Amino acid sequence: MEESQRRRRVPAAVERRVDPWLHFVAGGLGGMAGAVVTSPLDVLRTRQQLYGSAAAAAAATGASPGGMLARAARPLVSTAQVLRELCVKEGVRGWFAGLGPSLVGIVPSRAIQFFAYANGKQALARWNGAETPLVQLAAAAMAAIVTTTATSPIWMVKTRMQVARGQGGSAGSSSSLACLRAIVQREGVRGLYKGTSAAYIGASESAIQWMIYEQLKRLSSARSAARGPRSAAGWFEYFGAAALAKLLASVVTYPHEVLRTRLRQPPDEHGAVKYRGLVRSARIIFAEEGMRGFYGGLTPHLLRTVPNAAIMFLAYELVVHRFGGARR
Repeated sequence: MEESQRRRRVPAAVERRVDPWLHFVAGGLGGMAGAVVTSPLDVLRTRQQLYGSAAAAAAATGASPGGMLARAARPLVSTAQVLRELCVKEGVRGWFAGLGPSLVGIVPSRAIQFFAYANGKQALARWNGAETPLVQLAAAAMAAIVTTTATSPIWMVKTRMQVARGQGGSAGSSSSLACLRAIVQREGVRGLYKGTSAAYIGASESAIQWMIYEQLKRLSSARSAARGPRSAAGWFEYFGAAALAKLLASVVTYPHEVLRTRLRQPPDEHGAVKYRGLVRSARIIFAEEGMRGFYGGLTPHLLRTVPNAAIMFLAYELVVHRFGGARR
């Protein structure tokens, strides 16, 4: 009698039985929500990766007093100042430069990523006999490679539109299709895949992020099973787990973001391309800017990607929870 009462008080853990298509839809919806909210910081991050963060840092220097607290707050002050200047010079539309191709890229890429990861992890777990952190790493890496290969041309168009608008060029106000045609005419089809090699290195970020998130999510699920039905606090734990996983993975692997963006930089007026190849580009950045050059735009990148990932993963989990079948 006491045993049956104890079982009623502590519910069993509930997993979700999710159809493959639901991973696809939930990932696309989550990616779209995060992209719209954090678009201004994405534009700023791209500009700082291309041109370095020296100008932004100089704008904040002198305006802030000395001291440890002031130095810690300086990147945030710099980011706010540059965003304000961006709005003054280019209007609110400047905050959303490249959002069109960004959404066109993010919705399918996140859909493909979540679909490939969830189903790849399931297949690897069956083959391995259990779902382990190594299985999660492998599934995330494969999903990142598939997603990068499928969507690289879209990200190239988005980067070029953001950069052209900042340079005052006409391409910044043209359509995504016109930008796509211009790249193919000047650089060929291969031009659409510039920076893809650096993006493949970024598969390590996705793998680390997924593994950390899965472990934190497992701890949260265990606590939720002991508490009963998932409450608002339980969903906030998923939000925090996604944010922490993205923060750690981004800081560790950020230099590949700078390399990828530099490789996608358009040719100059003479048709010369400064950055060619991963190793050559890394040497140029280090020689001209030092190690700080590999972390240009890190502050707006973290300010964008951390809440972006938290929103995206939370939206994904909510959709899966709502439309997935319960299974104890």
